[in-house]
Amino acid sequence: MKLFNLIPLAVCLSFSAHAAPQRALSLDDIMHFETLQQPIISDNGKVIAVQATPDRGDSRALIRFSDNRKQYEIVNGTDVNVSADGLFVLATIEATLFDRETKEKDDLPHEVVLLNTKNGNQQRFDKVDSASFSDDGRFLVVKFKVSKPESTDPESTDPESKVSKSTTAGSAELAQTASETTASETKNTSETEHDSTQAEIEEADKGADIRLINLATNHQTQLSDVTQFAFDKAVHHFVAVVNKVENQQHQVVLVTLYSQTQRQLYSSTDEHIEALAISDDGQYVAVTKGMASSIRYGREYNMLLLDVQHDKQRQFAQSEGWTYNQHASLLFSKDGQRLFVGRVPKVAQQAALADFENPSDVFNPDIITAKKQLRIWHGDDAKIKPQAVKEYEQELKRTYLAVLHLESNKLIQLADQAVPDVTYGEQARYLLASSDVPYQKMVTWAGFYRDVYLVDVKTGQKILVLTQQPSDAMPTLSPHGKFLAYYQQGNVYLFDIALTRRVNLTANIATPFANEDHDYPSAAPGYGFGPWLADDSAITVYDKYDIWQFNTAAHNGFMLTKGEGRKQKTQFRLVGLAQEKPLPAVVNDAETVLLQGYSHQTKADGFFSAKIGVAGVSRLTQSKAKLTLLARANKAAAVVFSKQRYDLYPDLYIADITSPQNALQLTELDKQRDAFKWGNAELVHWRDGDGINTDGVLIKPTNYQAGKQYPTLVYFYRFMSDRLHAFPDMKLNHRPNFAWYADNGYAIFLPDIRFEIGYPGISSVKALTAGVQKLIAMGVADPNAVGIQGHSWGGYQSAYAVTQTNIFKAVVTGAPVSNMTSAYSGIRLGSGLARQFQYETGQSRIGESLFKAPQKYIENSPIFYVDRIQTPMMIMFGDKDDAVPWEQGIELYLAMRRAGKDVVFLQYEDEPHHLKKYPNKLDYSIKMKQYFDHYLKGAPAPDWLRQGEAYREYKKAD
Repeated sequence: MKLFNLIPLAVCLSFSAHAAPQRALSLDDIMHFETLQQPIISDNGKVIAVQATPDRGDSRALIRFSDNRKQYEIVNGTDVNVSADGLFVLATIEATLFDRETKEKDDLPHEVVLLNTKNGNQQRFDKVDSASFSDDGRFLVVKFKVSKPESTDPESTDPESKVSKSTTAGSAELAQTASETTASETKNTSETEHDSTQAEIEEADKGADIRLINLATNHQTQLSDVTQFAFDKAVHHFVAVVNKVENQQHQVVLVTLYSQTQRQLYSSTDEHIEALAISDDGQYVAVTKGMASSIRYGREYNMLLLDVQHDKQRQFAQSEGWTYNQHASLLFSKDGQRLFVGRVPKVAQQAALADFENPSDVFNPDIITAKKQLRIWHGDDAKIKPQAVKEYEQELKRTYLAVLHLESNKLIQLADQAVPDVTYGEQARYLLASSDVPYQKMVTWAGFYRDVYLVDVKTGQKILVLTQQPSDAMPTLSPHGKFLAYYQQGNVYLFDIALTRRVNLTANIATPFANEDHDYPSAAPGYGFGPWLADDSAITVYDKYDIWQFNTAAHNGFMLTKGEGRKQKTQFRLVGLAQEKPLPAVVNDAETVLLQGYSHQTKADGFFSAKIGVAGVSRLTQSKAKLTLLARANKAAAVVFSKQRYDLYPDLYIADITSPQNALQLTELDKQRDAFKWGNAELVHWRDGDGINTDGVLIKPTNYQAGKQYPTLVYFYRFMSDRLHAFPDMKLNHRPNFAWYADNGYAIFLPDIRFEIGYPGISSVKALTAGVQKLIAMGVADPNAVGIQGHSWGGYQSAYAVTQTNIFKAVVTGAPVSNMTSAYSGIRLGSGLARQFQYETGQSRIGESLFKAPQKYIENSPIFYVDRIQTPMMIMFGDKDDAVPWEQGIELYLAMRRAGKDVVFLQYEDEPHHLKKYPNKLDYSIKMKQYFDHYLKGAPAPDWLRQGEAYREYKKAD
């Protein structure tokens, strides 16, 4: 561990104190432009840490104080964390960009810095796998990597040669732990399940060195071969699982934190200890354990409950057909009365293929055909094979939730293979459960649905509440488990669990609760729910604009926002609620809450206050900007938010939740703009081809001159006008960088698109052409220099648009569907799902199957109209696109090539739907700009556009 002083902030700042002459924005500037990541705030609201990351380069961690009395910076700091008391900040030290680009990942340093926020001193820990604070912030646990042994001799007895990176997470979350291994990681071996002579210890069974540090005294406790660890919530104890496999020592060790004394709770010579949990009060520790000699893949475990206070043990083996495997997870309820555990119906070793063992085997049909490479797709399969393959690893790790009632010692299975998903909660009697099993086949064409149940925590009995409920409209269970609220077919319902009674809360309310802007061929969803009142007495519900509060006893409701939302065309939503994850946030009667209001007219945000139980809102802030609440202190009223416009970087501000108008600015990254001239954005209104009032955003070029016509780039997807006050994304990716184009003399236009079901292509064309005509009429757009760019769904629309209009003089289309008839039965390779549902109920909005409405698929496919295209086109695809089959780009290219059209196709190798590799992102950005510069500004065509590039192979690096 090394100590070193903090570099003075003034030296580290990227911004000069002296104003320099403004210059043109360059690609290099975009690469170096820093963007703030998600801020972390201490529980007491006093310290805020955030990572500032350039598009390409080295990050830094910024540490700020709520009173702004001082500030720190950690060079190359990433992945920041703050102790609950704000006295310490953790940051991972990332290798420099040059090292990341030129060295192997295993050769890069793995360092963590601990910053003392009182005096600025830093401690550096080398070869670190992870580091985390206790819940109160007074203790730190550091888990170390162990250097690989220099010797490659398999007989080496160097202890370090037996230890590698631990993949355990050190938390008792109910979700799968990071220590899980997959089928692909598990050795395929012919050894028997209980072969104690197993030659090599599996990586996931190995532990790591950890160091437990009392941050107040710097007293340190070190443990070796640790595979799991956890603090109790009260921070009285720290518990660790030690698996010294070579020495046949498997232990559960309890450390009493303030005395730093150690106590062995459990020990075994032959049972590997896997999962770990400790109750909030530290009274109970639970683990799973199984024979260490068994191969991990099929190792069967028992569960062991250790009563720390009374030094007692209870073991739970397989029961009622349920057992435990390597993925079993453990979590105590917050009241310490229940232990939730994930179980599985059975555990078995991974199957192995027969191999040729003697000369006659090479003619054995059974052994020969066992080596076949075949997947059988059956018409009655619940999931098509690509989806099954994609989800195979996830299914291997699936466990089914059970609960152990500690007082009665009863273990109740809650989930099963028919109803596999149970949502964890602290409700004492009922939890929410759901199943997509009946609808897995129809996912292919109809989308995602679930049956919803209530499961009795005491008996495991399931009560069916809803059938075929859309998966994105799951009900919400009240904090005490008395009521269930859900949206269905335009109304909000309340289900009284004790009375098994349903009440339509909105039946007599004229205000619509269905999404008023829904333009998909499916039932309109609702706007969702706000928080429950903590005592179950009421729930808050959203319509498009307002917030409602419904009483669960009287079943009546009122507008908490008093109708001001619809009156002012402002969407109100509750924000900044204190939350103890993973539980949802709740509010109390008469509590003053913070609302964010988004104006559909001005596209700006404001903060408002309201009082639960009382109708009315009070405005707290007013600005022409976009506000985003980013963090809330767990045990204080402090909130962190950003404020941005096109010409204002979203710096961080901190305020008391009751008075955001008195916010204190924490960061100054907007100074990055000082070196450049900067345009501005304004809202544009027009009527589309159907006479509907439509909005869009016009970003004017730097140094805009009224009356001068400019080359104009149109970028779009669906609704874009809400980006009026958004700062441009200062990155190079699959989109044009707005600031770069504006600084190079382009106007950028972001129009809203509204779709007619069955005719998505022509809907888009009507909106786009009307919007462009508006800009031409305004005297902004040069009618002979309008280009269009879109990606994915926007790529489809851009490709289709130029088959119907010649208003565009150049088009760049990224990852477009060009032929709906062939894409309809394609596969989304990222998820393994069929694409049919996307056309029948989703984004493509056809609304019918291909065989019921073939003409609609043809009418909306660009490929059938390429002979009409007079617009030069550049197509871009990654040839590993995981959303749209990249063959769609080939179809469009070949059709245009056959028709003699002006076309160029960029195939980026080994890239998914959105480019990931920086050389490709940079290259695409350059080529896109060159393309538009040539066709819209008359710049000379670069060689790649004028004559293409011949295929060649390059010498591979050693």
